[in-house]
Order: sequence, then C-alpha cells, then structure tokens
Amino acid sequence: MPWIEWRGKSCRVRWETGKVHPETGKKLLDSKSSTEWTEEEAYNYGLDRESDVRNDRYLSRRDGSVLMQEYCQTWPDTLDVGHLRDKAIRSMIRLHIVPRWGETAVGDIKPSAYRAWRKQLKALPNVGEKYGEEILTVFSMLMDDAVDDELRTSSPVPKAAKQKRGRYKKKKREKKREMRIEDVHQLACNALVFWGFPGYVFIWTMAMTGMRPGELYALRREFCHPAWPASDPDPDRREEALERYAGQDAMPAVRVHWQHQREHGQLKLFPPKYESHRDLVIPRFLAELLEMLLSSHDSEWVFLSIRGGLLANANFTYHYWRPIADGRAVHENFDRTRLGRKQMVRSRRPLPRIPATPYAGKRLYLVRHGHKEWIDEVGGGHARVVVESRMGHEVAGVEGLYSNVTTTMERRMMESLQMRWERFVVTLDPEWLPVPPTSLPVDLDEWVKAQVKAAKSPE
Repeated sequence: MPWIEWRGKSCRVRWETGKVHPETGKKLLDSKSSTEWTEEEAYNYGLDRESDVRNDRYLSRRDGSVLMQEYCQTWPDTLDVGHLRDKAIRSMIRLHIVPRWGETAVGDIKPSAYRAWRKQLKALPNVGEKYGEEILTVFSMLMDDAVDDELRTSSPVPKAAKQKRGRYKKKKREKKREMRIEDVHQLACNALVFWGFPGYVFIWTMAMTGMRPGELYALRREFCHPAWPASDPDPDRREEALERYAGQDAMPAVRVHWQHQREHGQLKLFPPKYESHRDLVIPRFLAELLEMLLSSHDSEWVFLSIRGGLLANANFTYHYWRPIADGRAVHENFDRTRLGRKQMVRSRRPLPRIPATPYAGKRLYLVRHGHKEWIDEVGGGHARVVVESRMGHEVAGVEGLYSNVTTTMERRMMESLQMRWERFVVTLDPEWLPVPPTSLPVDLDEWVKAQVKAAKSPE
C-alpha cells in the first residue's frame, strides 16, 4: 500500500515499484510530490501506480528520464547488421535523430511530436523520399527497443494501420524506358573509346548477366570463364560445377562470389548482397569476349581500371559511367590556373567526341534492371525461380522451397541471350567500330565479322 508523508508544504506519496536492488536486494521505491495535493489525492495517485505495477504498465520516472542522446550512444552496438548498414544507421542517428531528440527524455516523446517531426523531415530539401523512410525506420526500431528496455510503456511510432491516415500521396517511381540492345551497343562503344576493351566487355557482361556493379568490380579470374569452374578453390563445389557446366554439353559460366566494399576506409572483399552467391551461365559471344579480355592481361581481376588498377578504387559513377552514358565533347586541351597564372594544358588522354546515349543522367543500375526485362520478355520460356536466382534474389514461400534450377533451364537461358545477340549483330553497319584513342589488344572488328557470319549460318 502507498504511504503519505509531508515535506514542508509538499505532500509526497511513495510506493513500491515491484523491483529490487540487484546488489542489496532491497525493494526499490518511487515517489511523487505536489503542493496542491490533499492526502486523499496523493493516496489515490499511489494506488493507481501500484495498479500499473501489478498490470505491467508501470514505468519508473527514473528509467524514463534517460535522454535520447545517451540512449543513442549505446543502442547501435546492440544491432547485428553488416558494416555498411551499421555505418548508415549511425550516420542517420548523428545527422537527424540526435539533433531533434537528443535533449528529450526517452519516455517523453509523444506520438503527436513524432508525427510533426515526420512531416518536417520529409519536407527537408536534402532528404529524399527513400532516405526519409530509412530514418523513420531506424527511429521506429529505436523506440521499439526502448519499450523492451522498459524506458517507455509504448512506442510513439504508429503501427502500419494508423500510419495510413491523412491524405493519400502516391509514391513516386523512377521512370524507366525499355532497354534496347542498340542502346547497350552504344554504351559499349562509348566505353570502348573512353575506357578501352575492358569497358566494352564490362557493359556487355552487365547487360547479359545482371550482375551488380560491386560484383563486377570484384570478379576474379578464378571465378570467370574460361578458368571457372576448374579453378574454383572449393573442391566440393568445383566437382559439382564441373559436372554441370563443363561436361559433354559444356555451358560457359561465371560465379558471383565476392563484391568489393569499404570497411573503415579499407577496401575489402565481402560476400555478395544478401549472401547471393550464384553461378551464371553466359551466352557464347560473351564467353569469347571474356576469354579475349583475360588473355590480354595477367591480373587476378577481370575488369581493370583505365590505368590498370583496381576498378573499385575509382569513383566509377563519376569518372566512368557519366562520360560513357552522358557523352563527352572533344577534350584535347583545357585551361587551368596554377600558382595564380592561367595555363593551356594538353589533356593526358585526348579523346574523340563520345555521343550521348538514352542513359544520359540515368543510373548504372538500370542496365542490371534491363537484364531482367530481357529475360522476362521470353515469357513462359523461363521459370520464375531461374529469373530470381539469376538476379540474386530468393523466391519466398512454398514456391521457393519446392523449386530448383535445372541444367535444362540454364541452357534455355543461355540460348535465349545468345539469340538476342545474333539477331542484333547481323544488323550492324560494317563501319560500326569507333576509333579508340589507343590500340586494342584484340582485332574486335574481325571478331564481330565472325559473329555476323556465324549468326547468318544455317547451322
């Protein structure tokens, strides 16, 4: 039962919290004082708190007074996420959550205050729609854990059903156009001029496999045709892959085994996104391109930068993709100011004009998306499990549990992509080859002529 005591003109009520001190074993008490209470009002207040204790609704004022900035210091350490996600969460807490809620007690955040902040957050010019949703998701997780830690009785973030109230706002979707093989060819030609033969093969590899950029940066020789699967370092996996891809009816393939990411500023190899290790059959023309590329250098990496280094060390989007997709004017000489004096400097890499493509201003990832368009266009020719597995996704539910990718399915995939190439290559103008600024390690024009001849052959 609660008990009353007067402290000067203030009436204080004390009650048991149902907890004990972890070291002394003594019961923990809580209290509240007011100069406006009568003893009866104070006593009834204490009875209400004891009722909350008995029904697991009670929140100690001591626990609820923890500031958000204190809670946010230790909360990220409780999460079991990848290093990139951990970095993103800490960044969102530092830039958006602590500046707004840092001086507020965890137990004092009200649902109405949260709704006002959500509206303000989405109105910020530097916070896009997806990024804003990510921030709110992190805040919701934080509040749910605060409830589990008994710092709050409930989360101020409304559940999904309540979040729907208010005016309807249609979500913006990225506007896409279908990926035409002629446009991919233009991208590959631009890459040939700007980057060299590795760029030409890089574009076709992404379009024909749907690999993520980071997976292409980290594609190693031992996991690429023609070395793989014989060069696979895992003996059990090597034996199975040899039987599947290098048997009597060989199918050229590459293995997606790594991706490049930076952890604490250091470039490292990590498993692909969602642990989506997978084997990808490739059309015959791409297999030949990869063979020629690997014969042209002795690096452990398949795709090298312009200067022959690690591609992952470059700002690929800015320094490679933008000139390839957006085009570029002739840059033989350029002005610069050095030590306060203007100079005319000859470019280290004088390049001819590179024409713009339909991907000007667009993301590199759309080439990966376009690969799925191509294999979806076949309609019933490819089972859903083949399509999703190739893109590095899992089919959920019973369908994914019972489905399996067979060699017949993979061969159909390989042949459909080869057929798409053959239908296109026979339409190429004889003068299709752009003039690269440096000599190529292979005779690409003769190779394409051989491809045209093979495509026109009745066999």
